[in-house]
Amino acid sequence: MPPIQEIITILGINLGVCIASFVILWAIGCVLKDVTFVDAWWALGLAFMAVTTFLQADGSPARMQLLLVLAGVWGLRLGLYILWRWRSHGPDRRYVKMLTRAQETKGWSFPVASWRLVFMFQAPILWAVSLPVQLGQLSTTPAAIGTLGWIGAALVIFGILFESTADFQLVRFKANKANEGKVLSSGLWKYTRHPNYFGDLCVWFGLWLVAAETGLLGIVSIAGPLLLLLMFVKYSGGPSYEKRLTYQRPGYAEYIARTSSLIPWPPKKAGAA
Repeated sequence: MPPIQEIITILGINLGVCIASFVILWAIGCVLKDVTFVDAWWALGLAFMAVTTFLQADGSPARMQLLLVLAGVWGLRLGLYILWRWRSHGPDRRYVKMLTRAQETKGWSFPVASWRLVFMFQAPILWAVSLPVQLGQLSTTPAAIGTLGWIGAALVIFGILFESTADFQLVRFKANKANEGKVLSSGLWKYTRHPNYFGDLCVWFGLWLVAAETGLLGIVSIAGPLLLLLMFVKYSGGPSYEKRLTYQRPGYAEYIARTSSLIPWPPKKAGAA
């Protein structure tokens, strides 16, 4: 394990870079009067943490390169997809509603509301979630990727393919005007209501396995994927998104009743407890 001072220095620089990136994005959002694009930075920014660590660390070259490539492929694929979705569909209604309410009820300006409700807490959270690609690059041992590391890499690839397939199915479903107001319940969406979140979790627990092969330093980075899991289950888009769709789309409550929330599972039969 590298010296504690080296670990603290690299993590500290990464945190500073992460905070600076969100300040810049906040300034851009204030100009655009739209913060939707910040969702894309969640993917690109997590990959960027792998890059900033790669430029500073002196760990096992094989593991550093593997983590960099895996995080980069996932981050670019998801980040560019979210940017495309933003440019194609416009501002996210959740953000518009939240910021409008804050301006009307609290008297906050757009810059204040967007900073306090969207950007302020995201930098430390993104930094924490990306711990596997930070801590996993710091150790020089083992020099070669072992069984656990390759299992992790396979899980990452599976997660990328799973999430990409789910996104493609959703885009194709929405492109058909006959499906307007309907619930997507086929393909991967038949087995989980959030295949995109499940894919993300496979990616980040897979990256953790790659990091965990280095020993204690990599093992403690489990805090990142666990935080991501907590966000998906309790705070992120899932709960609020589903609450809104229950009222807006006929049949969504039934879809919730029969379909697994996160882990893919065969749907319940009608009338099953």
